[in-house]
Amino acid sequence: MRSKLFVPASRPELFAKAMDSQADAISFDLEDSVLHERKEHARKELSALFNSEDFEQKKQATRKTVIVRINPLDTEYFAEDLKAACHASVDIINIPKIDSAADVLAFIQRLAETESSYNANAGRKAHIRILANVETPIALHNAADIAAAHSRVWGLQLGLGDMFEPLNIARYDAQNVHAIMFSLRMASARSGCVVYDSAYADVANIEGYRQEALQAKSLGFLGKTCIHPSQIRVANEVFSPTEQEVAWARKVVAAASENDVNGAYLVDGKMIDAPFVARARFIIEHARQLAATHHSS
Repeated sequence: MRSKLFVPASRPELFAKAMDSQADAISFDLEDSVLHERKEHARKELSALFNSEDFEQKKQATRKTVIVRINPLDTEYFAEDLKAACHASVDIINIPKIDSAADVLAFIQRLAETESSYNANAGRKAHIRILANVETPIALHNAADIAAAHSRVWGLQLGLGDMFEPLNIARYDAQNVHAIMFSLRMASARSGCVVYDSAYADVANIEGYRQEALQAKSLGFLGKTCIHPSQIRVANEVFSPTEQEVAWARKVVAAASENDVNGAYLVDGKMIDAPFVARARFIIEHARQLAATHHSS
């Protein structure tokens, strides 16, 4: 999931264009991009989309991951949002303003109840994973616990605007961003869940988007949010293994298969041991999966 395109659920005229885009995932938003007086309308439009005859066929044809960002647990919108998002066509629910493992467990309890009701009345079953937003100082402090709270937590998503702006921290300072990215990546390592990069609001600055994406990739992030279609191509490009990376990975794996004596050895003058081999295998598998997806679509 190199690229995740945000689409306001109140804008049904954008749904088909989003599904036809090159984004790996579409995140239908019920939270910040939808005004209070449009929340109910957005839920109805989303439910109509998911229940339409051709949506699942379109999803399978485009191999899109479908995500819904709902409103926080403590809001008046949460319960109805969760009902709208709990659908067999939805892969991931993105939950904002998560501050602790307790918040995750409270959400999972509500999700389990809603899924049970949905599964009892629908012909298909929902199997939904969780992408938890880390966008407050306390959430960053508790990020490792949030990631490890439950097996359904698929990933942590960085929310830089919400975290930085109230604290008067420069959002586009690369050192500031790197510090938070590194901290979140280390937190995720405890449970092995993925980390996903933040939105980049300066849409006109495509080079700035690219540089932030490259920084995220260097820290092991899976992909980056897109709030405009112009950002999709950059995210897909940055988070795809390069030809050089794949060639090096194949060389490392080949050397590992030929070596049965030493735990550490040289490849082109660089020391290689088990962690390097593991990363090389990941790069090769990632490239294989992307190639298979591109070929089938």
